[in-house]
Amino acid sequence: MARNKPTAKKRRLAKAGKQKKSVPSWVIAKTGGKFRTHPKRRQWRTRKIKA
Repeated sequence: MARNKPTAKKRRLAKAGKQKKSVPSWVIAKTGGKFRTHPKRRQWRTRKIKA
């Protein structure tokens, strides 16, 4: 990827990076283990971002 990115694209990539985080342990504990993962979790090699 190019070193110089448009600001809008950079912002979208940053948002996707933040969404990739796992569910906090306190949420798993509070819900009794019902929510261990969330659907926006993405693997960097297989799923590409439409940014």
